[in-house]
Amino acid sequence: MLQRLSAYGRLARFNNPAGTLLLLWPTLWGLWAAAQGFPGWYWLAVFVGGVIVMRAFGCVVNDMFDRDLDRVVARTKNRPLAAGAVSFAEAGAVALFFLLLALALWWLLPPLARWGSIAALAIAVLYPLSKRYLPLPQAVLGLAFSSGLLIADMTLRNAPPSLTAWLLFGGNFLWIIAYDTIYAMADKADDLAHGGVGSAALLFGRHDVAIVSILYSLCLLWLSASGLIIGYGASYQVALIAAAVCVIRFWQKYKTRHPQACMAAFRANQWFGLFVFVGIAAAEYPT
Repeated sequence: MLQRLSAYGRLARFNNPAGTLLLLWPTLWGLWAAAQGFPGWYWLAVFVGGVIVMRAFGCVVNDMFDRDLDRVVARTKNRPLAAGAVSFAEAGAVALFFLLLALALWWLLPPLARWGSIAALAIAVLYPLSKRYLPLPQAVLGLAFSSGLLIADMTLRNAPPSLTAWLLFGGNFLWIIAYDTIYAMADKADDLAHGGVGSAALLFGRHDVAIVSILYSLCLLWLSASGLIIGYGASYQVALIAAAVCVIRFWQKYKTRHPQACMAAFRANQWFGLFVFVGIAAAEYPT
């Protein structure tokens, strides 16, 4: 029994929390910005729980779509579904379990935010398909991983997303394209050899390192300008400087294009998200 539960946990990526943190930090950006400070333990628990559940659901659905592709990619061939440790029916049951948990949290949201959550769910399900039909599926992931930010804003304000939320959304979207391109660079050789999927790494070709660097630069400039528009002070800009130092460290890894170095750079992006959050929290701290 414990062996089965362990396989289900790996299917949901509980053994790899980096992706959960990459989804969590921008959601917390939205929460703190909308609440203009600490949003309260209730909403913090609801959205942290929502991030965990939806990331797990998305991973299971992704593996259900990609099980045949995962078997021929070195990095993913040992995933439970691809390796045969979990059956397709079991994976479907696990996905349904997380979907029911998400539904329980969904009922806690105000009506407008519920509609936003439905749209976010649809995007999460469509993402695995987008890799088969779009040359830049990272844009779809950008929408999926930015949805928590907008839903948090709609929940706390009980209104359509604010200008602040859209400004943070723009920065987050650029960040996602950057770090998920690095993720795709780790699989570039396998994707070229086996085909069947599109990715930013393939689309950008030999210019991948330069374009990722440009995306990070645009993200930092966008977030900095957004802070000025929103009215965030020096503490926010200092936090962005720390985030920029992180980007330099990422560059030292992904410029090599080595798969392990790219994965290390990808996972380290959680620190970028943390520093932006610290900047927002400091700017919104009551004085």
